[in-house]
Amino acid sequence: MEEARGTCWVGYQQIGMKKKGNRMVPNCVKEEVEIYYEEGGKGYGYTFEFITNKSLKEAEYQGRKVKLNKIMQGDAKKFKVYVKNPKGNVVKVNFGQGGDAKGGTMRIRKSNPKARKSFRARHNCDNPGPKHKARYWACRTW
Repeated sequence: MEEARGTCWVGYQQIGMKKKGNRMVPNCVKEEVEIYYEEGGKGYGYTFEFITNKSLKEAEYQGRKVKLNKIMQGDAKKFKVYVKNPKGNVVKVNFGQGGDAKGGTMRIRKSNPKARKSFRARHNCDNPGPKHKARYWACRTW
């Protein structure tokens, strides 16, 4: 079964080998995938493009290399994400109730349909606003 799939995960392909510790292991990188179909001259479905250019995924924020548009565990709030604002500067967006804000953290009750509907209505998630604002990312997680 492992031979049919190869040495990498589904959606990844092997490009050479790399050294990890004292041994050589396969270097697995994400594949580029496009899914699109036509029926009767009209296009249906979606086109997925995984960008392999590192400069679009990584940037520098206060002298450190950071991944753009990737939600991660926050320090000041529950979550943080690094994005580029309209001026082209990399900014850190903190969102979610966490830290010392209003007495600690709260559970996210995404699986509760009433809580989900209430949150999305309260934060106007039908129009989430620009990507460099916290509301966009809060709505995206819900």
